[in-house]
Amino acid sequence: MRGTFVWRNGEFVEKRTGEPLSTKVDRICRPYVMRDIPEYASPIDGKPITSRSHRREDLARNDCVEVEPRKRPRGFKNKRFCEKRGLPFGLNE
Repeated sequence: MRGTFVWRNGEFVEKRTGEPLSTKVDRICRPYVMRDIPEYASPIDGKPITSRSHRREDLARNDCVEVEPRKRPRGFKNKRFCEKRGLPFGLNE
């Protein structure tokens, strides 16, 4: 189970409980810090987006939702290629 940790009084502590980050593990334990996104113009209204929070606000303001790109279906489209090599023909979703 992961928690949210913040830096308080010179150490990382769990945000809700205040318990210090446990270091009693057999490997290095450290928090993951995610970089912010590079600045770009909103494709919706052209306003500059400079952070993840600006992006969320832009999506909400314009009544949009974030959608993950669809993964390409796997499989072979060339029937002759499949027959020659003994492979299954068709795309799998």
